[in-house]
Amino acid sequence: MKAIAYQNNLPIAHADALVDITLPDPVATGHDLLVEVQAVSVNPVDVKVRAGSKPADGEWKVLGWDAAGIVKAVGPDVTLFRPGDRVWYAGSIARAGSNSELQLVDERIAGRMPQSLDFGAAAALPLTSLTAWELLFDRLEVPTDERGEGKTLLVIGAAGGVGSILVQLARRLTRLMVVGTASRPETRDWVLKHGAHHVIDHGKPLTDEIQRAGLSAPDYVISLTHTEQHFDQIVEIIAPQGKFGLIDDPAPIDVRKFKRKAVSLHWELMFTRSLFSTPDMIRQHEILNRVADLIDAGTLRSTANENFGRIDAANLKRAHALIESNRAQGKIVLAGF
Repeated sequence: MKAIAYQNNLPIAHADALVDITLPDPVATGHDLLVEVQAVSVNPVDVKVRAGSKPADGEWKVLGWDAAGIVKAVGPDVTLFRPGDRVWYAGSIARAGSNSELQLVDERIAGRMPQSLDFGAAAALPLTSLTAWELLFDRLEVPTDERGEGKTLLVIGAAGGVGSILVQLARRLTRLMVVGTASRPETRDWVLKHGAHHVIDHGKPLTDEIQRAGLSAPDYVISLTHTEQHFDQIVEIIAPQGKFGLIDDPAPIDVRKFKRKAVSLHWELMFTRSLFSTPDMIRQHEILNRVADLIDAGTLRSTANENFGRIDAANLKRAHALIESNRAQGKIVLAGF
């Protein structure tokens, strides 16, 4: 099968940062689906792994944790899918990624692809949808009923991949006031388009921006990027007994500053369930199916924003470079080999 991989941690401009190669076809066992990958998207995790995880000498590392495709074969323990089904998934950080013609994924972390989307639009969503859903509803336990009335959610970095779907989920499924941050006119418009009630500028002091907009102290704050830069401001603006969630890898932050307000801190890592084979691993299958229903009902929309063409080393390198620039808006997708 065709694949795109690397053997050394190199700057993305280097000729060998990502390379077109051929690998043996994988074989489905156990709960595995063997998927013919039709489209992928690129996430910050791809950049982080490429920069920091070196495969053993002589081996290749295949990146990619977002895919949409068609089931080609199934392992003997599979009950949820059969060959010919269209699926979407983020996969596991502990296994080979989706930047290959064929990929193995556990059926319990895959879902049925939305009928209303093509493969490219679908591939934009699994990792970010799972991250956003788990963060909102599993970690922060945001209510979806009248208990959310009068409460505010602040999303720092709302124009990125996770922010774009998280804002939609919070606006469509809860009664919270949803406030996103963005620092450029085009990203501000993007966040409003995806459902935020208000947008403030994270390039300015958040305290001043909250006051300028006439907003109350947020009960929930989610930081998706540059947490260490905003941390003292978050401590200052969050409501007493509020909840703080984050997904990035900040420099050390002093969480003792939350004690006075009795604020709780919640980490989200979408790969935790698959990495540790948790008893509730099938929850990701259920979330992806639920998101597919919401998309097909018109409640949610794909966050795909740019299509970089077919899946090859040259186009993936362009996508990695854009992610590294911190100017990506929505999701970058690639389709076909």
